[in-house]
Amino acid sequence: MYQKILVPVAFEEGGKEKSGRALGIAAALLAEGGEISVLHVMEQVPGYVVNYLPADFSREARNALQAELDSLAQSVPNGQGVLVEGHSGRTILDWAEENGSDLIVIASHQPGMQDLLLGSTATQVVRHARCAVHVLR
Repeated sequence: MYQKILVPVAFEEGGKEKSGRALGIAAALLAEGGEISVLHVMEQVPGYVVNYLPADFSREARNALQAELDSLAQSVPNGQGVLVEGHSGRTILDWAEENGSDLIVIASHQPGMQDLLLGSTATQVVRHARCAVHVLR
């Protein structure tokens, strides 16, 4: 059983179903009194795109994402929603280490050709995490 579980989530097609499964696994592996952090990494919008977005886009997007994270976190014991900015793989790893996570439960997709060239977030987390990682497909 684990005390501090990190569940990174992505809001993409099929992401909600995978997030639900990941949270179920995290809840099953959580020790009594432990906590689950539901994390989403918001990638920075490229500078050349920012000028074409409404002025309050970033703030509204953050508020909507945080509300969704809080909703997901309420579905598990001692859950908290966390929204951070950065590069997905590196930020997940940094957050896990800085906050003492002892398990990361992360969903992965079926690897494709692009993953062979660039790598996926889940692959980066598995390769570099300093704690246990549970990957689900």
